[in-house]
Amino acid sequence: MRNSKFSKEFRDSTVQLVLNNNESVAKIADDLDINPKTLYNWISIYKKEYNIPMRATNTSSSTETLDEENKRLRRENKLLKQERDILKKATAYFAKEVL
Repeated sequence: MRNSKFSKEFRDSTVQLVLNNNESVAKIADDLDINPKTLYNWISIYKKEYNIPMRATNTSSSTETLDEENKRLRRENKLLKQERDILKKATAYFAKEVL
């Protein structure tokens, strides 16, 4: 894999932005000046890395069993904790720069 000009933290944050918002991938890619195909690739890699199903993550079936719901909620909880940790690190980093 070639060296990317984007850090892993940036890629993961961008993917989380796509997964957690109702914005299209193309719009977010355009806003961040990233090729949409690159962003789709990042999403695919991220989903494989964190065992997220390749289908839409925001949809929930009305016939979802308790076990399926539990697994889905655990994945979401894990993702939210990762997002929180990223934000904590970013806050500490920028607070350090201000001082």
